[in-house]
Amino acid sequence: MNLKDLPTLNAFLNTFSAILLLCGYIAIKCGRRELHRKLMSAALVSSIIFLTSYLIYHRFVGSVSYPYHDWTRPLYFFILIPHVILAALMVPFILRLVWLAAKGEFARHAKLARVVWPVWMYVSVTGVLVYGMLYRL
Repeated sequence: MNLKDLPTLNAFLNTFSAILLLCGYIAIKCGRRELHRKLMSAALVSSIIFLTSYLIYHRFVGSVSYPYHDWTRPLYFFILIPHVILAALMVPFILRLVWLAAKGEFARHAKLARVVWPVWMYVSVTGVLVYGMLYRL
């Protein structure tokens, strides 16, 4: 694996995170707390690996410009801008969720998760869309 492979790895990690998040959501709705904990822990690890890989890639490559100047350009930025903003904003909230769960404060954890989970899903899914538009179109 080399530097040029990292965007594909990142898209895989985002996809994997989204799947784990969805399965974790289903698990908690079915009352399977331990399975939920394991799935959400795996989603967290996947997201941490993604962030590490993403930062390494952009440290060496820098910013990657969107190469097309057609109707897809505004769509790309429509997806990218909230993706970047929400990705940056959600990190402390995810850490708070983990803290609350670790402390056994499940009512507060569940209340915060109702807001954080859909944002985390959005960021994971739009990360894959951004990758597709930037590297696969």
